[in-house]
Amino acid sequence: MAGSATSVSMELFIGPRKHQPLDSDGTIPSNHLRSFEHSNISLTFFMYALFSIILDRIRSPAKYGLTLFSIAVAFGQELLIFHLHSTGHNGVEGQYHWLLQILIFVSFFTTLLSIGYPKNFLNSFIRSVSILFQGVWLMVMGFMIWTPELLPKGCFLNFEDGHHVARCHNNEALERAKSLVNIEFNWYLIGVTVFVLSLYLAIFKVSKAEEKVEFEYQSVPKFEIREDDDDEEVDVEAQKSSNNNNIVAGQPMRLLPVRKPFAAPADMER
Repeated sequence: MAGSATSVSMELFIGPRKHQPLDSDGTIPSNHLRSFEHSNISLTFFMYALFSIILDRIRSPAKYGLTLFSIAVAFGQELLIFHLHSTGHNGVEGQYHWLLQILIFVSFFTTLLSIGYPKNFLNSFIRSVSILFQGVWLMVMGFMIWTPELLPKGCFLNFEDGHHVARCHNNEALERAKSLVNIEFNWYLIGVTVFVLSLYLAIFKVSKAEEKVEFEYQSVPKFEIREDDDDEEVDVEAQKSSNNNNIVAGQPMRLLPVRKPFAAPADMER
């Protein structure tokens, strides 16, 4: 929530030169359209976080499904805004946006599936990976588009309508830049996949080791020495000794009855 609120403030109040996004006649100027688009995304995620807390506090029986519905709305709006972005999709920045839409769609689709299949591990795993990849790709965009030294050869930053925009000198440089963005996306895709699978295998190995130790601990037999068992052994030995000393010729051996002492309360609980 704090991050979303900060993002809205940066887009609408801190970033603009006049510290307010509207024109003198109260309309939205064309150079602030993208600021409103980005702030709407942050505002929707703020709404998701707020209602998640409220649903959790009131302990609603439908809180899990409604929470997933709210985040699905946030991902759906994010996908719609980037698809209809005011900056267009022709330049280098547009190519980054096209690839970002793939990740947003995966997050949106898997979130909808989670409403009907809340206990499906693979679906939740893919959703988490797509959200992680979104964050990574957004940070990559921030560095690669607006750092002049990191722009592809033949491209440059041009100041247009109050914003810096990545432009290329000719179509050949633009097509080369788009191809480099595609290659870069595939590299990050491989890197994120290797990272999450390695993390899963490490956690799985640790959890299996802990389960093994716990199972071995529980399988160790526990022996308890009870006082009444010792008393019974002493009584039987005393009967045998008494019978051996009192054998009468021609008479069968008889065991004398021995009364067992009353068990203590601790023995009764056991």
